[in-house]
Amino acid sequence: MSVIQVSDRLNEAAAQLARTLVRPTLAPIRLSVTAIWIECFGFSLGYWFTFYAATPVAAFHPVWAAGGAALLGVLTVAVLAAIGAYRLGNLVRMRRSALQVSGVVALALFVAALEAGPAVPGGIFWAGLGALLIVFIPLRLCLAAAADWAVASGLTSRRAVIAGGGVEAERLLRGLTARPGNDIRVCAVFDDRGSDRVGDLTLDVPRLGRFDELVEFCRVAEVDLIILTLPQHADQRIGQLLDLFRVLPVPVHLSAFSRDFAFPDDPDSGLLPASYRAERRMAKRAFDLIFGTLMLFVFTPVMIFVAGLIRLDSPGPIFFRQERHGFNDRPIRVWKFRTMYADQCDPRADRVVTKGDARVTRVGRFLRRSSLDELPQLFNVLGGTLSLVGPRPHALDARSSRQERFAQIVQGYSARHRLPPGITGWAQIHGWRGEVDDPESLRHRFDHDLFYIENWSLWLDLMILLRTPGSLLDTRKAY
Repeated sequence: MSVIQVSDRLNEAAAQLARTLVRPTLAPIRLSVTAIWIECFGFSLGYWFTFYAATPVAAFHPVWAAGGAALLGVLTVAVLAAIGAYRLGNLVRMRRSALQVSGVVALALFVAALEAGPAVPGGIFWAGLGALLIVFIPLRLCLAAAADWAVASGLTSRRAVIAGGGVEAERLLRGLTARPGNDIRVCAVFDDRGSDRVGDLTLDVPRLGRFDELVEFCRVAEVDLIILTLPQHADQRIGQLLDLFRVLPVPVHLSAFSRDFAFPDDPDSGLLPASYRAERRMAKRAFDLIFGTLMLFVFTPVMIFVAGLIRLDSPGPIFFRQERHGFNDRPIRVWKFRTMYADQCDPRADRVVTKGDARVTRVGRFLRRSSLDELPQLFNVLGGTLSLVGPRPHALDARSSRQERFAQIVQGYSARHRLPPGITGWAQIHGWRGEVDDPESLRHRFDHDLFYIENWSLWLDLMILLRTPGSLLDTRKAY
């Protein structure tokens, strides 16, 4: 994981707090998924014990017993998940958890006894009762205790920052404190007004800066939501702040809309939805690890061959590294095969590569046209700084061939960083790759990136991967 750099535009107090919040909170879905994996293994082991303890060993073939136990374990977990047993609110209730596990396991053992035939149902009953007391219920009670400890320790709390201080911020903080089961922890207040109108502390929550500094703070710190405390009639100012915060992957809520101060963590709530929720992170990361590992295995011989060509073509290192924009505008170091002469490489991307560029080697031209120079980025994918599919990462000071900065061409350009960047993307398979030679081409890429962010799914990622090889045939701007 790349080191998070704290912006020098943050004041000292905001920078110090941001450094303590660089890791995300423990999302409830992570606890649920962890419990599912642990219980799937535990149930399978318990059922395997039941099959062998119920009858003589000869009655069950080892392979059949292991396979049947694993299948029954998966089905048990599926039923428990269907009835909500892995939701955090249910998981922490020990008595309810034990009853749910007992009921579902009893049903599973009844089905197993019917399948086993008339000779062994009694044995399965007594062996299953032993497994229930020795394995199933103790395992669930341990998981419930661990989940309860995580909640009580604040590990699953959502971190929030308040945009707007004063009386409305105080009302919000009091409402959150009085709300039973509140899972929101307010870290800071940001406001453009001076200290004479908004104090440095709002009920012990520090005021750390202005609204533009809030954006910089959320670039560094892992924040779960932003709460606007402006009154509803300040619609013009609310609109301005939404435009400012639109570049962040963080959901934005308006406190005036909430009566119970719950601010639910779902895609349909809030003025601006979250673009990279915890379940998205887990699903996308699993997709990247599975398909990234497969692709690395397939392309390793190609990468070895390309490395040999580069070594033979020109002296210098085989790989080239460059700082680029990553998720939430954080800088990442991206790996590529070197395509330029070693003494003419441009790690800052001060000069865009154009057609017939003398800095590009003979092998480099072929690599750039075919996009084979991007293959080392599979290591970035496995390391977690890149995704297989996403908006392409651009250099930190990216410019067009007319020397215009991307951020000056497209307003809100950094909104394309609300998902992790990828090796390929929606814009690339529609022909928008290579040189940015006019403002319209960048705007088209930006629009395609926003479409991908707003419509992301695993199926869309898979479709883009499948269409990428065909899109590489268009080499008009790849040089």
